Amino acid sequence: MLGYRDADHAETSPDAPRLVITALSCSLVGQQQPVTILPGTHAAKLYGVEEAIEDYYCNYGVNPECRSELEAAGLRASGVGSEGEIRIAEIADHPFFVTTLFLPQARSTAAAPHPLLAGFAAATRHPH
Repeated sequence: MLGYRDADHAETSPDAPRLVITALSCSLVGQQQPVTILPGTHAAKLYGVEEAIEDYYCNYGVNPECRSELEAAGLRASGVGSEGEIRIAEIADHPFFVTTLFLPQARSTAAAPHPLLAGFAAATRHPH
């Protein structure tokens, strides 16, 4: 989104000069945490609720120092953790670009698919 050729991830390249993904202040591996779904977003439309509990298996997230730049380029936070940190991000004008820090498939079943997975499946059947 920003055109950086040197954007990198701290897990695979911890010494890279431009880390867009960095270690979280504390690991979320094995935790269930609430996510506040922000109004007016694609995620809000899919969830239909203001808060959800999600399962995490990660130690890394969006570098807070990059957030304003990413948002200015069109990536917006659509779900946040208890301290406002990005947990869901999306591109508003894309048919379906939603990314999460958690694993939606961990709470998804055939009988009750996770709202984001159901939304993705619907987007593939009915492209804009």
